[in-house]
Amino acid sequence: MIASSLKIEGLYEFDHVDHRRRAMSAPPPLLIERRGAVAILTLNRPDVGNAIDSPTAKILMETAITCDEDDSIRCVVLTGTGRYFCVGGDVGSLAVAGDGVGALVDEITAYLHTGIARFANMRKPLVTAINGPAAGAGISLAILGDLALAAKSANFTVAYTAIGLTPDGGLTWLLPRLIGLRRTQELMLTNRRVTSDEAATLGLVTRVVIDNELATEVQATASNLALSATKALGETRRLLLGSFQSAFEAQMERESRTIANAACTQNGREGIRAFIAKRKPDFSQ
Repeated sequence: MIASSLKIEGLYEFDHVDHRRRAMSAPPPLLIERRGAVAILTLNRPDVGNAIDSPTAKILMETAITCDEDDSIRCVVLTGTGRYFCVGGDVGSLAVAGDGVGALVDEITAYLHTGIARFANMRKPLVTAINGPAAGAGISLAILGDLALAAKSANFTVAYTAIGLTPDGGLTWLLPRLIGLRRTQELMLTNRRVTSDEAATLGLVTRVVIDNELATEVQATASNLALSATKALGETRRLLLGSFQSAFEAQMERESRTIANAACTQNGREGIRAFIAKRKPDFSQ
């Protein structure tokens, strides 16, 4: 989680929100749109930087499960509404929880972590369109994409320790694997803000896109992925996810079994036939 509603140097500032009143009149915290085989998920709490409260975490989890299990969805896009991608956990909701704050954090992370795990393990690609600043668990969501495309205006702040909290959302697992332990230590302990260009240089994101071209670039990328051999993409995702826990020989054994299975699938057979015939493969089945 991290940062909304509190005025702390280096973090993002929002006016105090009456969470009970907002809950009665708020639009859905996550917008879900289908464009052919692509599912576009948009965090939709722009007045608090798309911060994650318990209802948002719950619907994110439920939607991740749906995306995972719906075979008609061949690629998933995750982005945010308004100026921000996601500033992390809704600190305002924690502030009003009083002595129940521990239970509330447990609830939010239970939903959020289940959703993140589903997104990470689903057998289809995830593209993140980082339309603006990301902090805390917002960074976890941003870097979870197989392709993470960041708007020029985006920036990244880990932020947890600035308000006496520790990371969640899988950030202590994801970040050192992307940028290394030494750089992760600096960003997590100092909460230094990283620009989009530096994020690309570090390997935090795939590439930077001019703000007004981000939506078009993401749609083109997701559409191309949806036309690809998504079963092979999904198995490749699983191989990569498990590679850090496997010894070299064990990983090669997993690769051997996976590629043999892939060769027997309809996608594998079609890809081989298309290569021999020197034509473009049709992986739509």
